[in-house]
Amino acid sequence: MFATLPCEPVTEAAADRYASVKLSQQRLGLALDENDLWIAATALAIGATLVSSDGDFQRVEMLTVVAP
Repeated sequence: MFATLPCEPVTEAAADRYASVKLSQQRLGLALDENDLWIAATALAIGATLVSSDGDFQRVEMLTVVAP
């Protein structure tokens, strides 16, 4: 299954988003797992909708999330 899915690289834009998402979550007293931070940052950087049942992503500002 994974061979058929495109894999997005971690770009400089995603790294910038990572920093802003992490800071925003810390200011709110919330913590996201490091891997979840990268997933959210990459989705934000490429303007993607994230498909996940993980409720933690719902707290990420400006991230569009839909449940499977």
